[in-house]
Amino acid sequence: AFKAANGHCNVPSNYERNKSLGRWVSLQRLSYKRNSLTLRRIQQLNSISFVWDLCDQSKAICSWEERFDELCAFKAENGHCNVSHNDAGNKSLVGWVNQQRLSYKKNALS
Repeated sequence: AFKAANGHCNVPSNYERNKSLGRWVSLQRLSYKRNSLTLRRIQQLNSISFVWDLCDQSKAICSWEERFDELCAFKAENGHCNVSHNDAGNKSLVGWVNQQRLSYKKNALS
């Protein structure tokens, strides 16, 4: 229904009309990134042109909102926002979280 109405599957994690859908989509991306989705599920999502990495769409730098959505998915799966430096699957998220913390300490978040 979302794709039919919007022409894409890029459901925001904080999608007001259907919060559980937003969280589910974020978790699918995170599970894919961690190689924990079944081939059948990957094929099903590919069949509707599901975008796995919003940051790779245009090869541009991710927006703040996209990284925030990624952090929300991480928290939904792990129960916390302490992204480990040792987690190879989350290197870009680690950098973003660290930058947010640094900006907060400098009172530079807008």
